[in-house]
Amino acid sequence: MATMSKEDNNYIYYWVGKNIRKYRKQKGWTIKQLAEKCCYSENFIGDIENETFKTFSLNTLYHISKVLDIHIKLLFEDLEDEK
Repeated sequence: MATMSKEDNNYIYYWVGKNIRKYRKQKGWTIKQLAEKCCYSENFIGDIENETFKTFSLNTLYHISKVLDIHIKLLFEDLEDEK
């Protein structure tokens, strides 16, 4: 996948989704495990991580960050160093 431009209005979804994936993988969890812990569907988490879902709320992100045991601000970290 080509890197998305920061000028794209949907970049924030790309950014947040990639960070959720990063922190989920650091825990050694599958999408299914994170979904179960959050009480969300596996498809919903997969869509967020794959920038398919573009209307999730801050409350959703806050809940996911709590389940991942990270501060919500970490979901908004810049991905400039991504290869």
